[in-house]
Amino acid sequence: MKKTLAALFLLGIFGSCSHPAKEENTEKTNFSYYGDTITEENAKEATQLASLMGDKGKMDVKITGKISDVCQRKGCWMDVDLGNNQTMKVRFKDYGFFVPKDAAGKTFIMEGEAFHDTVSVAQLRHYAEDAGKTKEEIEKITEPEINLNFEAKGVIIK
Repeated sequence: MKKTLAALFLLGIFGSCSHPAKEENTEKTNFSYYGDTITEENAKEATQLASLMGDKGKMDVKITGKISDVCQRKGCWMDVDLGNNQTMKVRFKDYGFFVPKDAAGKTFIMEGEAFHDTVSVAQLRHYAEDAGKTKEEIEKITEPEINLNFEAKGVIIK
């Protein structure tokens, strides 16, 4: 009886552990996958995204570039570099996965939907708080912003 209970206990512990990232480590690659498994093929440079979108309000696209910042609470969003001192906020489809909090500076490939959106003062302050900004920096946010945003269904981090 004790052995059965112990086995069930261990099975419960190991069964409840989840691994949100799938990793592929070979001589050629060292990738971590988050969300849907995607490939690198046909990824456009993030610095080209604004021109690719043109006047479109939204578009499905696969892009690659550098991660500039990540939510330090949970990894529930990341900012990516668009060039010209511009960044883009990336959230994850259905809040279904997160990325590592130490991913800033790493290369990404992601697939999903790019779109223009008005970000409220409350949401901008929330992002600033998640990023570890000071109270003074957060209080300086007083106007909403219209930004290019992205909802990723899958992300690769190198």
